This record gives sequence, C-alpha cells and structure tokens, in this order.
Amino acid sequence: MNPVETDDIYRNLPLNEIPWNIETPPEELVQLVKSGKIKPCKAIDLGCGAGNYAIWLAGLGFDVTGIDISPRAIEFAKENAERKKVACDFIAADACADLTKVVKGTFDFAFEWEVLHHIYPEERQRYIENVHRILNPGGNYCTVCFSEKDTSFPGSGKYRKTRIGTVLYFSSEEELKSIYSPYFNILELKTIEIIGKSIPHMVNYALMKKKTEV
Repeated sequence: MNPVETDDIYRNLPLNEIPWNIETPPEELVQLVKSGKIKPCKAIDLGCGAGNYAIWLAGLGFDVTGIDISPRAIEFAKENAERKKVACDFIAADACADLTKVVKGTFDFAFEWEVLHHIYPEERQRYIENVHRILNPGGNYCTVCFSEKDTSFPGSGKYRKTRIGTVLYFSSEEELKSIYSPYFNILELKTIEIIGKSIPHMVNYALMKKKTEV
C-alpha cells in the first residue's frame, strides 16, 4: 500500500471506522499462544497499525516490536501502549524495505494480520525475504491475508476495491505456497473464516518455520 495513502487513512478516519483496526486479538493468535505453540519470546508485529495485537502480546510477556508504514498509526500505537502501561517498541517503517536497518536484532516470532493483501505480487518476494532475514533460526511466522474465495468485497478478480478506496490483492493457497516454500517450512496453510469488523471474511492462514538454508 502507498505510504501516503495509508497515513491519510489514519489521519482522516476515526480509528473505529478503519476496517482493520480491531482491538480484540484474533482467535487464531490467541490459540497459538494459549496452546503453547508460540511461547513468550522476542516478536515483531508487521503492519501493527494502532498496536492492538502487539500490546496484547507484550502484556503476556512477549518482547514486542511493532512496525507500520504509517507514522500516524505508530503515534496511535505509542499512545495506546502508554495508556495501557505496556512496554513495546514501535517504529514507522516500510516492511518491503530492508528491515535489518530499522529494527533491533532478530526475532523468534513474526506475526502479520491482514497485511499481505496490501502487498502486490511484484513486491511479495522482497517482503518475504525481509521476514526471513529478521527471524532467528527456527523462528516462526504467522500470516493471514484475504483469500480469492472471499465474497465479502465487490468483484471477483484478484484486485478488488474496498469501501474506503484501497485496492487489495486476493490470493490462492497455491500461489502463497509458491512464495513461502523457498524460505519457510509450512506447518499449516489453510483457508478459514475469520470475524471481521462487521462481516466475516475468508482468508488464507499460514503458520511457518524459517528454513536455515535457502
């Protein structure tokens, strides 16, 4: 997504009207932590927005860095963390740029919720390489993006326009497998229904582990 466009959304829309800004952590993330599949560790929330999920993880003992392309979103995230008295590191940065230049060290867990559908195919390999680069050996990566099977948005093509004017890319499991598998061992890849802000969505859910050799 264009950084100016994203920042405009955070500056011109109330947080409660931004479709992806949901304070309650998604059940899939809750279950990863509750089951012990992901234990408290050094984690990065990619596309953290107002910091809701990063703050939730930090409250459970995770050492969390959140990044977002929108400086205004990062301002909201810092205010949110301060209000909730939770320590997080929030950075305004483009996840498609070299993250090793903006984050401190490497991570055991990378998490991204409804971000990849904002990243078009021509940028995805660079993005996936970035995630791989900032993870420790054996680090986990969880991602959720809209499925081409979703019918909650107008249109049926790969590119669809939302009510707030953004254009998203809707993926299949097979194309995601082709970009993930060179860099990660795929533990789970499935199409699931999630609760959106107002209506449910069909998404591609993936849980992966970093490959040490690519």
